[in-house]
Order: sequence, then structure tokens, then C-alpha cells
Amino acid sequence: MTEQEPGGLAGLRRAASHTQETFVKAFRQESARLGVAAAVSVRQLRRWESETPPPLPHPGQQAVLEAMFGMPLAEMGFDVPGHRVTVAAPISDAGEVKRRTFVADAGALAAAALLPAAPGPRIGTADLGRLRERLDGLYQTDHSAGSVPASTQAERIEAEITRALSSASYTSGVGRELQTMLAELHGHRAWYGYDGGRIAEGRAACMEALAAAQLVDNPLLQVSVLETLVLLAVKAGRSWEAASAVENAYRLATQAEAGATVHLVIALRDANVATHAGDLSGARRALSRAVSYQGRTDADTDVPNWAKFVGPFEVDYATADMYARADQPKRAVPFLRAAVRGIGAGLARNSASYRVKLAGVLLAAGEVDEACAEVGGVLDTWGGIASPRLLGKVHDFRRAAGVVDSPTARECVARIRETV
Repeated sequence: MTEQEPGGLAGLRRAASHTQETFVKAFRQESARLGVAAAVSVRQLRRWESETPPPLPHPGQQAVLEAMFGMPLAEMGFDVPGHRVTVAAPISDAGEVKRRTFVADAGALAAAALLPAAPGPRIGTADLGRLRERLDGLYQTDHSAGSVPASTQAERIEAEITRALSSASYTSGVGRELQTMLAELHGHRAWYGYDGGRIAEGRAACMEALAAAQLVDNPLLQVSVLETLVLLAVKAGRSWEAASAVENAYRLATQAEAGATVHLVIALRDANVATHAGDLSGARRALSRAVSYQGRTDADTDVPNWAKFVGPFEVDYATADMYARADQPKRAVPFLRAAVRGIGAGLARNSASYRVKLAGVLLAAGEVDEACAEVGGVLDTWGGIASPRLLGKVHDFRRAAGVVDSPTARECVARIRETV
């Protein structure tokens, strides 16, 4: 047996960027939308694509196949009996015919189902691969060099994707992936708004990202946006919004059967909300959940890019933040030291941020010399990181150290002014 020519079901499936496995999933989703009790297995799909003539789908399967490809079953290579033939004619002209009727030319419908009406260049999977590589590279740029250069790169990528969606030709599968990438870029812009102190701008990007992630039905992508929204809402003093974002993130993660790493990120955001609200018992509960999730992350097999940054050092940092906000800097110090030691070498921006946080806590605990030494280490590599939030933390330390009557503190303040 040989597979049908591209005009048959196999060709239509490939043109829509489906493997046999993803087609079966899409078939199930379409049958649910139509309210039709129909399903197909990979084995049955293979028979449809390889046997000559292929076995005839039952009426429910026919309805789903015709809805998926926008063309009559007979034009997919099946031998359809006359009483089940779908015609292409205006509904008002159907007369007494008691069968499904298409409202336009079947060939035009088939083309519209696979390609947008656009005169621009064709976008294929190779183009998607290049865009995906650049998009994933934004994480590395942000972690190593800061949000300012990452934001510049993101603007270029977003312009290319928007232009492709507006004017290029692509299959439905490629279009969906382009929209997914655009949703991810909105999420990146939300983080850049947070890091740059542009809170209203970041929240607006979050709303765009959430809408786009919902349109492509991607629960984990929605979780990634919600965890950024938590940070923005806390900064904006909207504690109710932050708490609601955490609750919805937990719900979506459960719905998507997400692994322990994703749940760890949410638990840390939960602790963040409770800490800023002064709910220390709530923060301790959230941190206990985080520790539990951390112990299970080794079993995760597929961790999304946005969650790969998390680790034990984040749990230590969140614990230190809880103690610091409870005015117990000495209890926060060992956790911050552990966080600084544990953070990965590739997270230069976060490492510098952690060290400045540690310096501030040490200063509050009366350890002036050690605090200034930590800041001095950050200033040694200052030129390589462009992060407004990190800059703000350094200025906060300068102001706190400026009121300390110590030669070391005065020297440190002077060096901050010269360097920053």
C-alpha cells in the first residue's frame, strides 16, 4: 500500500503542519467544538491515508473532517455514496436536499483553511525555528546583561512576527505557533516593564499576553504571564490582584498537569504576596509548599523555558525576604548568603541583585564592612549589566549607607557615586 497523493488526506494533514498524533488530538478538539460524538485513532488515520480505496469514515467523522479542512469528504480521496455527498452551493439554493451544504466553492474553502489570503512571503517551519532560537535567547540576554538590551532585541523580534502574521503566507499550524511566540513576547515585555519600574506599561503587556495565550489555548503560557503579573501587582499596591493571579495560576497549572517546577514558581509568588501583605503565617505556608515542590523537581521531564531559572536559591531568597520584612535582618542573612552561593553563574543580573540585597540586610544587621564588600563586588562588574531595578537597589543601599558614621561606609558611598 502507498500513501495517497498530496491532494488526499495525508497531504492535507501535512499541509496543516500536523503529525498523525497531533492530528488525532486536533480531531478530538474539533469534535468537541461541534458537539459530535466522533473520534479517530492513529491506527485508523493510517488506514485512511494508506489504503486504496480508504475505508469510509462514519457520518460523525465525516462532519469533523469536513469542518477541519473546509472541503467535502469526496475531495479528500474517499469514495462517498450519493446520499452522503456534501455539495458546494448557496444554502438558499439547496431546495429539498437534506444534506450538509457548503456556502462557497470547496476548493477556495480548502485553501482558506490552510493559508491566509496574503501576498507576502511564505513562512515555514525553518523560519519558525530561527525565530524560536532568537526568542529563547532573550532569557539568556536578560539574565546575563539585563532587561535593557533584552528589550531592544524583543522589539525587533516582535516586529518580525507581527509583520509575518499580517502579510505572509503560512499554514494554520505555523500561524498558531507565530501567535504563541507573540504571546510570549508580550510576557517578556511585561517583565521588562517590571524590571524598568514602568509598572503600568508592564501590566498592560500582561493583559495582552494573557489574551494572546488564551486565544492559542496554552494554560502554561498563561501561568508564566500570571507569575509576572503577581510582581507587578505587588509593586502597584494591588494586593487583591496579586492574590487572584496566584489563585488562577494554581488552577491553570493543575489543569495542565504541570510538574513540580512550575508549581514551585507559583508557590514562591504566593510567598511574595503574603510577605508584602504582612501575612507571615501565610508566607511560611507558601514557603513550606515551595520546599516540598523543590524536592520533587528532579522528576520533571519537560520544564518550560520561563521556569528554568528557579532553584533552591530562590526558596532561600524568598525566606530571607520574609525575615527582612519582619525586621529580623540577622535571621535573613544566612538565607541570603546561601542564595548568593547557590545561584548559577549564568544568572549575572540576579546574582548582582541578590548580593545588593544581602548588603542591605547586612547593613541593617550592623555588619557595615561586610555589607560594603558585597556592594564592592557588584561594582567590580557593573558595566556589563543594564537593569533599572538593580540600579534602584544600588541607590537604595547608597542612601542607607550614607547615614552610617563609618569610614568604610563613606568610601563605599563615594565609589557608588563614581561608578553608577
